Amino acid sequence: MITPRQLTDIARLAMAEGLTPAMLTGLRRIYPGVYFTSCLDDDVIGTEPVLQRTGLNLYLVDSRQHCLRLTEDFQIATGVVLAAVTEECADS
Repeated sequence: MITPRQLTDIARLAMAEGLTPAMLTGLRRIYPGVYFTSCLDDDVIGTEPVLQRTGLNLYLVDSRQHCLRLTEDFQIATGVVLAAVTEECADS
């Protein structure tokens, strides 16, 4: 389970530090057992972000059935995708 407050805190940290491998490592230390990954937002298809910030969209991940899939349900979320929104993504 991931809470809305945690997701807001995750977004705040990502916005302050940028989507770097070091930032993702830091998130994994802060939230052990939570899956984190990053990508460009235009790589995410078929769902709306759970949280939007300028230049960053966050999606929740459900890995309960051994296969990752996106979800909007905080109760079953096991991870977070941090997706960078670039001008190219915004124009699409």
